[in-house]
Amino acid sequence: MDLTRAHQSNLSLGFVPHSSHSNQIANDTVSFQIDTSFRNSSNHLVSGVPLQLMEQQTTTESKNVDLNEKHQQTNTGSMDLNEESRDGGEDDGERDVEEFRILGHSMCLKRRRDNNIPSCATTDSASSQTLSKRCHTEQNRHPQSLESRRQAVRAWGNQSLQAADPDIFDILEKEKHRQYKGIELIASENFVCKAVMEALGSHVTNKYSEGMPGSRYYTGNQYIDEIETLCCQRALVAFGLDSESWGVNVQPYSCTSANFAVYTGLLSPGDRIMGLDTPSGGNTSHGYYTPNGKKVSGASIFFESLSYKVNPQTGIIDFEKLEERALDFRPKILICGGSSYPREWDYSKFRQIADKCGAVLMCDMAQISGLIAAKECASPFEFCDIVTSTTHKSLRGPRGGIIFYKKGPKPRKRGMLLNQGDGSDKYEFEEKINFAVCPALQGGPHNNHIAALAIALKQLATPEYKDYMQQVKKNAQALASALLRRNCRLVTGGTDNHLLLWDLRNLGLPGKNFEKVCEMCHITVNKIAIFDDNGTLIPGGVRIGTPAMTSRGCLESDFETMADFLCRAAQITSSVQREHGKMVKSFIKGLENNKEIIDLGAQVENFAIQFAMPGQDL
Repeated sequence: MDLTRAHQSNLSLGFVPHSSHSNQIANDTVSFQIDTSFRNSSNHLVSGVPLQLMEQQTTTESKNVDLNEKHQQTNTGSMDLNEESRDGGEDDGERDVEEFRILGHSMCLKRRRDNNIPSCATTDSASSQTLSKRCHTEQNRHPQSLESRRQAVRAWGNQSLQAADPDIFDILEKEKHRQYKGIELIASENFVCKAVMEALGSHVTNKYSEGMPGSRYYTGNQYIDEIETLCCQRALVAFGLDSESWGVNVQPYSCTSANFAVYTGLLSPGDRIMGLDTPSGGNTSHGYYTPNGKKVSGASIFFESLSYKVNPQTGIIDFEKLEERALDFRPKILICGGSSYPREWDYSKFRQIADKCGAVLMCDMAQISGLIAAKECASPFEFCDIVTSTTHKSLRGPRGGIIFYKKGPKPRKRGMLLNQGDGSDKYEFEEKINFAVCPALQGGPHNNHIAALAIALKQLATPEYKDYMQQVKKNAQALASALLRRNCRLVTGGTDNHLLLWDLRNLGLPGKNFEKVCEMCHITVNKIAIFDDNGTLIPGGVRIGTPAMTSRGCLESDFETMADFLCRAAQITSSVQREHGKMVKSFIKGLENNKEIIDLGAQVENFAIQFAMPGQDL
């Protein structure tokens, strides 16, 4: 067979069985195709060099250079002598013979010389010299090349944020000082410790870990499994739960994601859910329609939702109407918990209603999970089948979500299974919820978040955290009392937890305008919609919470001072409205260069910088 060095950039060897002609004896010889390229010293491509690969039979045969004659004698050996026959045969001086073995067969490789091309010896010598020179050069250059590559990686990989992206660095610095110099009163915000920040910015963010511990889609997750397993263990310990009766998933990206994973795992599209109305203090992830019928959340888009409401006169959940609606609507999941409800939740009543209508009882404890962990308010775990939460509010952890679900046998009451509609005597939430989280709704979990959450959950089990949550509650009550003494109106008349709702309607102030004035004075609150006595939706209030400033070390007396700041902001809002009106454009224009705002802002800043900022050296 003629093997030619083709003008290609790679070397390929193809093994093909030799085709036997009808008049020949079949054999098992192998043909090769060799492609390579190199340039001679003149930088011209070397033309084809015919090669012959022959099977070695005997020592004598390997020394016989008349291959055509040998082929006639043995009818074996040469794989293809057509090329040699055409050339008329050559003597020993015109051939180079090289012996080697392939697949156990002794083989010989013969190169035919041609006067029109460089001799094989000359060519091989030149190519060997070139290869030797290249190898020598690479050897000399290799240490320097590796080090230069290491330096290149460090150049982009080890830069500080300030050096890598000054624009983002500057914005982050501004945000850091905004937090430090302001009063943070948004109930759903908090400050995390340095350890949580370090975990969030750690190298585990590099790892892809789809799946559950011990069952990942990717390898290399042994330490990620350790982190997530430890996080789950700490979650159960933090809330005093038995691992035989409760399971937990710490992968959701947020509480909204956690809630939707529960719906996805337990329901079919179009199934019914029932939660607290958003204007009554519920969360949109529990299902919500605007007054004109627009579906606001995915819960209402993919499932059928019906809300229950608070009594507009008291601001307390009306359980009689709730039960009536639930028995008519027959939801598959009944949801308790909300975003802006300042009173205790009566979980036992929810349990009774859920059992009557055959619903799974789910609690969204996002706002009060820290208080629950510290045993500073009623726990839903005794009554609920599923409990979800965020991890960054009163838990003081990274931003994310978490799902707790019951495991094991279902309880019995009067000889009958509770929630017997599914026909099972055991809870079957674990597999359904875990599958809904991943792969149904999410991809790889955020390992940096899970590591940071494990740190925060460890803190929940400490006496210091219990002291913190007790102070959060005391501060909320102190702030409520201070506002009430100043003739402010609070929804429900006070608070049982960490937040309170200030009804601004008697002052004639829209929540949006008051919120804006507070922001310009370095105080952050958030506007809320509340019901008037007739149940009409009015954007006339703000929600205020104490966890963040308590994390900075504020006590009751400090919240008395904050109450003064808030009342002065209300007076400024009222004054600007009288002069410029309530409309947004004219009102905002009236805030420009307002001396009262500038003075109050300076006082707020001087007050705020007295207190330490967790995680920051300021």
